[in-house]
Amino acid sequence: MYQTVTAEIVEKLKEICGARNVIFNDEEKLEAYSHDEVAEKEYAHMPEVVVKPGSAGEVAAVMKLANELKIPVTPRGAGTGLSGGAVPIYGGILLSVENLNRILEVDLDNLMVVVESGVITNDINEELKKHGLFFAGYPMSLQSCFIGGNVAENAGGGRAIKYGVTGRYIMGLEVVLPTGELVWFGGKRVKDVTGYNLVQLMVGSEGTLGVITKVIIKLLPLPTAKVDLLALFPDIETAINVVPLIMTKAGIIPTGIEFMDRLSVTTTHQYLGEKMAYPETGAVLLIELDGTSQEQLRNDAMAVSELLMENGVIEVYAAETPDTQEKIWKIRRNVAEAFKAIDPVQTLEDIVVPIASIPKVIPMLSGLSEKYNVLIPCYGHAGDGNLHATVVKKAEMDMETWKKVLPQVLADMYRAVHELGGTISGEHGIGHKRKEFLPLVMGEPEINLMKRIKLAFDPNNILNPGKIFDIA
Repeated sequence: MYQTVTAEIVEKLKEICGARNVIFNDEEKLEAYSHDEVAEKEYAHMPEVVVKPGSAGEVAAVMKLANELKIPVTPRGAGTGLSGGAVPIYGGILLSVENLNRILEVDLDNLMVVVESGVITNDINEELKKHGLFFAGYPMSLQSCFIGGNVAENAGGGRAIKYGVTGRYIMGLEVVLPTGELVWFGGKRVKDVTGYNLVQLMVGSEGTLGVITKVIIKLLPLPTAKVDLLALFPDIETAINVVPLIMTKAGIIPTGIEFMDRLSVTTTHQYLGEKMAYPETGAVLLIELDGTSQEQLRNDAMAVSELLMENGVIEVYAAETPDTQEKIWKIRRNVAEAFKAIDPVQTLEDIVVPIASIPKVIPMLSGLSEKYNVLIPCYGHAGDGNLHATVVKKAEMDMETWKKVLPQVLADMYRAVHELGGTISGEHGIGHKRKEFLPLVMGEPEINLMKRIKLAFDPNNILNPGKIFDIA
């Protein structure tokens, strides 16, 4: 179906991008572009060639050449994804945006910033900090991920309750279409209903509809005060039931609310060699509040603490300084590493359900854990219903059994989540890791509609083929 990359084609790519920005016949260098952060090696695949364009014009020339010759192209940001979305599963050209790394404009009059797609997300906020501003929709991996990848995945994170996810702040995009055309969607306009909203169609499209080269981001004033609360509960249901009350009864919108089940908390304490202050703890909430007045935040923290005490909390700890905040966040940040120490063979999922359904998810996961003899710790963003249910192989289980059991666990998990009004990914995306499970949560008419949209943008199916769904 696709043409192989030949030495002659490589020479044409060098003419477009410069010889030093093309990697070919160097297995060691190519290997770094063969995978993202998905641990399972079966999701990796070597590219035939890597190109690193330095401008939108070069990206357009690469895409035009690839479209004419029917060569698959996989766009890639920093490779921090967790769905195999930036993996070149058909070989071909791996197009890295790492050289598109300039912050082009900080527009203080319009409260917008214009950046190229290869800028590290944290670098944007470091620059904006000088002006008392920030990009509020950034994900948890902001110190390594690229903004283009954030947009392509509509990346989320722990602060989605108050600020939402990436897509809320994307006002305009410069995009190279699979056919090589260079287009602009949106702009520095807060309101725009002129035709279809192609900006938001691109957001979350996982690099299947176009290569993002520039991004216009809406900015907010930077919060100058922060308070964190660590709340220990006797059980999951008590912890989750209090989450909506913080907003409805206390009238306070937290920046984020992180959740950890008992298995996550106890395992991480053991991993860090720390004692649990309250061994009877069945669940933990980490509640983050931010704003511009430390005094107001203290009042908010007091109101939230009182609400928690009225609703079954065992203990609440408040942290106002960086040192104390780091201390209470330490457990949450080390959950994944703690379970890797038990067995590195695991799959990190990011199921999402309506907030009120979270208490029903945990017993379901416990049942699957017992049925299939695997560990399934659950932690994540309780305020938005996005949970990282991580299926972990027990040390005594052999790999043959694991490979047989894992698809059954995932299928059962996804079906149960769908029945609760949820779906299979809240922030990591489908990529090629989860595409076989998409029909469990989405009907054929919806999938076929997405396929028709894909082919309208990409008639030869050369851009990131094999992601989200397959096209015959």
